[in-house]
Amino acid sequence: MIYVIKVTTNKEDRALDLINDKAEAKQLNVYSLARPHGLRGYVFLEADERETAEEAAFNLPYVKGIIGKTVKYDEIKNMLEPTVEEINIEKNDIVELISEPFKKEKAKVLRIDKQKEEAVVSLLGAQVPIPVTVKLDNLRVIRREKESEESSEDEEIAIDMAEAEETENIDF
Repeated sequence: MIYVIKVTTNKEDRALDLINDKAEAKQLNVYSLARPHGLRGYVFLEADERETAEEAAFNLPYVKGIIGKTVKYDEIKNMLEPTVEEINIEKNDIVELISEPFKKEKAKVLRIDKQKEEAVVSLLGAQVPIPVTVKLDNLRVIRREKESEESSEDEEIAIDMAEAEETENIDF
């Protein structure tokens, strides 16, 4: 059975250590302890009986109590098992940042670290190119480099024409 234990927020790791130490010292049948990512103020304890879970968590600092209802593994599986998403960002892609402080800024991807899920980008709107490290979750691909190679000549011509039109419209 899996029991939900209410603990002090931001003290989940310390509460897990205390519960683990008590369960080992008293040789209780506690099979596992888990602190789910993103769920603050709660930890999961797997034990054979409710009395065992109560004894492991009773009278410890940071532990507030056990929630009355037990949960099944299928209900909490998405919180405990990491999900691997396919990273679809490549070097030299033009991306848009979707989080602060550079929200809606366009940038070019210089380097990708798939282990850390980070990318180093250079902001296109900046006067001086400064590399900025951002999480891959905060990027949205606008254009691929392969596509832009074919249309880069057309874009250069369009930019030259736009600049020429701007200079013609200037009044002295």
